[in-house]
Amino acid sequence: MALLAVWRTGAAYVPLDPAYPVERLAHMVRTAGLRTVLAEPDSTVRWPAGVEALSPARDDRTAGDFAAGTAAAGVSPADPAYVIFTSGSTGTPKGVEATRGGVASLIAGLEEAGLYADQPRVVAWNASISFDASVQQWVRICRGDTVVVIGESERTDPARLRALLDEHAVDDLDLTPSHWEVLREALLAPRADGRRLRLFMGGEPVPVDIWRELDRTRGNAAVEAINLYGPTECTVDSTATWISGPEPHIGRPLPGVTAHVLSDSLTALGVGGTGELYLAGPALANGYVGRPALTAQRFVADPFAAGARMYRTGDRVRLRSDGGFDYLGRVDRQIKIRGYRVELGEIESALGGHPDVRAAAVVLSTHATAGDQLVGYLVPAGESAPQARELQEHLAGLLPPFMIPTAFVTLETLPLNLNGKVDHQALPAAADALWADGAERAEPADAPADALEGEFEHLIAGVWAEVLGRPRISPADNFFSLGGHSLIALRVIARLKKQFGITVSTKEVYRHPQLRELAAFVAKRQAETQ
Repeated sequence: MALLAVWRTGAAYVPLDPAYPVERLAHMVRTAGLRTVLAEPDSTVRWPAGVEALSPARDDRTAGDFAAGTAAAGVSPADPAYVIFTSGSTGTPKGVEATRGGVASLIAGLEEAGLYADQPRVVAWNASISFDASVQQWVRICRGDTVVVIGESERTDPARLRALLDEHAVDDLDLTPSHWEVLREALLAPRADGRRLRLFMGGEPVPVDIWRELDRTRGNAAVEAINLYGPTECTVDSTATWISGPEPHIGRPLPGVTAHVLSDSLTALGVGGTGELYLAGPALANGYVGRPALTAQRFVADPFAAGARMYRTGDRVRLRSDGGFDYLGRVDRQIKIRGYRVELGEIESALGGHPDVRAAAVVLSTHATAGDQLVGYLVPAGESAPQARELQEHLAGLLPPFMIPTAFVTLETLPLNLNGKVDHQALPAAADALWADGAERAEPADAPADALEGEFEHLIAGVWAEVLGRPRISPADNFFSLGGHSLIALRVIARLKKQFGITVSTKEVYRHPQLRELAAFVAKRQAETQ
């Protein structure tokens, strides 16, 4: 309701995630030039001077106190609709200012491409408001669809999510490939009413195995799937395709979107050509708030349309004979992790800002069991390097949780290439990062005073080690500091229930993130039920 109300006043909204560090939120508020913040009644954040904080609990007026039929503010397509902050390579997040016309173009393009059904649908809102994919979900209320808001407890529990989808007869669900891997069994089961759930999959490249699985289920009555691609700077989605065939691709441009595959000299490439993808059309954002130089660097003149702009995506693609694109990766060091776009340079800047770190590098490592994980490499400023927990605490004050490395490697020097830049390809294997900080680590106790608690420490530690790809787990270890997140927590819960008959909810994993604490909670619950 707040989002719709903000738009009705003619203003733009800026999502501020309470989980972000206070300094990061303050930077976002200042950069976006916010004058008003809508906050929960119990919010303790001290906003910069000149910012008014409004809370529903502090305003006792009701809908009856306002004139009925108040006219909406006059706006134009070029006016901002929202500002969403993404990671910045220089060490600070950058705010992308999307337009009202861009949002309208997004919805119109998806409709015209046949990806939205003609009749009204029930749509699940399954993304953080800080993630631009949320726009494509909640704004559908403006076209007559019904929006069902999914809470975190349902989002992270396959059984509860499936029950919610069935209860409200949800037709469309947005999710990332990572989320599908956790939910697949719950979503593949046929529905009692025979309806097919339409999946809008985006945020990350679709792995080959998931693509082929969804292709095989096209005749299944349970699900049908669409692959969506698009940068925040082009208002969420720019290309789309039904997931079918043997190999992943990102499909054709949506109606209203113009796409070019260009060489380094901005020469258009033909079918089979590999180059950088440039996008143009009414969905382009205005640029980066307060960053004119960066805006000019990324939003460049369109050589194929006089007076128009196009956006340099930084994505390498290959033009297909059907007019679609194969996604081949990045031309820079930008990554996607759990659906969020991250500049590794921002993490390196924050890590290098620790007083005991002289130089730092960060890479994305993909583990067979734990999935994508960030690994930090550092050269200490003194004789000894700071411990991993100390580094994580330092970064927690600067970065969102999904940008904090889960392992660190200490080096005497960072390897350099012939140009004198860090050679990230020459860094030691990420597997060597596991507990490379040299800390003394204790194994779960073999015979503690409370034998039952010791038993559960062993059981849970074994499951953590398996799903996180860690060689050993200590009773003092924190699940989330080791690289765990909500989707991995689901795998832990499933294994504990299947292998040992232990029932734990994701909420309890969050409440008891330390192994010792979680084991004690499980021991107490088991004792109470006997």
